[in-house]
Amino acid sequence: MVYLIGVGDLDAEEASFTQEDYDRARAHLNLDKPLIVQYVLWISKIAQGDFGEDLGDEGRPIFDNIKKKIPITLRLAIPAYILAALVGIPVGVYASIRRGTISDIILRGVAALGSAAPEFWVAIVAIYMFAVKFPILPIAFIGEGFTFKHYILPVSVMGLTSTAGYIRLVRSTMLEVLDSEYVKLARAKGLSHREIIWKHAFRNALLAPLTVAGLMFVGFLTGSVAVELVFAWPGIARYAVVAVQNNNLPVLVATTLLITLTYVIVTFTVDILYGLIDPRIRYS
Repeated sequence: MVYLIGVGDLDAEEASFTQEDYDRARAHLNLDKPLIVQYVLWISKIAQGDFGEDLGDEGRPIFDNIKKKIPITLRLAIPAYILAALVGIPVGVYASIRRGTISDIILRGVAALGSAAPEFWVAIVAIYMFAVKFPILPIAFIGEGFTFKHYILPVSVMGLTSTAGYIRLVRSTMLEVLDSEYVKLARAKGLSHREIIWKHAFRNALLAPLTVAGLMFVGFLTGSVAVELVFAWPGIARYAVVAVQNNNLPVLVATTLLITLTYVIVTFTVDILYGLIDPRIRYS
């Protein structure tokens, strides 16, 4: 049985598509109206949460599927985001204050390797090592049997590969701040090393990492394609990739709009936070 949106059911044995069926389909999809009217009607439906029907799920509303996929992705993105921040920021600060030492060189090498390694390759290697060679962790999300163990591999892969970016960015911004005049003045005044690093240097070096942190979170939320595919995680990114593979245009349009809207909201929020972190920034 083939279902045409809003037109009716056509038996698979039917070899013809009548002019009446064609006209009904055009009327239902508003294709018989001027282009500007079609666009306004489409925008009004989007504003009401009506993204159309999922052609690959028996005509189920796309918005209903998205509402189910987003929480699943958040269960993966939020722990990975926290892991990347908790590891990457302190390590980046440590590398900056140990500039030129053996530990700094090692950390820079690890960060460069982490930035260069493709996420899907890291995921495959992690599966081979911890689920095949040493079967101590489950490979993928398995629905009702989901436990904490299912988080470990995908969260670690997604979080640790992003940690490398944090390390490199925090280190470079901290080095720039540590060479500034006000930090030299703070040292001359006899302030403690801890106070100089965390109260003066780190706060002023936080703007660039904050920008990346916002974009990184959106990337975790909407761009975790490799991890969701490799670990069979049924989130929003995998939903979009399957839509591409199946030429499911309504789903692809809906997920693209969602990603764009999320980037706009997060970027705007980060801009507002700038004023809270740096007192020199004022909004009028």
